[in-house]
Amino acid sequence: MSDINWAAWVPVIIILIAFVVFCIVDIARNDVKYLPKWLWILISLVSIPLGGIIYLLLGRDHSKSS
Repeated sequence: MSDINWAAWVPVIIILIAFVVFCIVDIARNDVKYLPKWLWILISLVSIPLGGIIYLLLGRDHSKSS
């Protein structure tokens, strides 16, 4: 465990946390497709980063774009 270079992992962890926060805020503010909002949030939290990527590709509702 002491062989882990935390200085290299901290930026990756920060980026992942920021990505999850972005997805949750986007889900809360916009309409979604296929699943309820609470389930998209759960998927995004449980499966980082794949859940967020799936939401961005499939779950966003772009029908109300201006």
